[in-house]
Amino acid sequence: ASCGGGAQPGYVPGLGEIMSLQQMRHSKLWLAGKAANWELAAYETDELEEGFADVMRFHPIHKSSPAPLTSMIPALMDPPIQAVRSAIESKDAVQFGVAFQELTSQCNDCHQATGFGFNVVVEPTTNPFANQDFRIRGE
Repeated sequence: ASCGGGAQPGYVPGLGEIMSLQQMRHSKLWLAGKAANWELAAYETDELEEGFADVMRFHPIHKSSPAPLTSMIPALMDPPIQAVRSAIESKDAVQFGVAFQELTSQCNDCHQATGFGFNVVVEPTTNPFANQDFRIRGE
């Protein structure tokens, strides 16, 4: 935070830092959905959206991207996020699985389109968060 006009801006997270958090959110979303913990899955979906908003706010243009991230992210990521949200609201595990696969595919399409195709996102196969129980409390 700054005091007074003309002060230098505060800390700005790097794109890699934000995307590392997105990777964590993607995993937690999958684990919550697989556990049918729809409240946690909805929370992680909100967090993903906030992360993409941060990318667009702090990194609207990226060095290797042929188009601004402010146009690419909504075009590529909004539809699958809304499909995930719909599956969560319906508490539909099958629909969630399909929507999550599409979300993951669009992550890779976005990476490909922005020159980061070497960064391939996949569906998690293990829980890297040993200190978090994704099941609904009491189950």
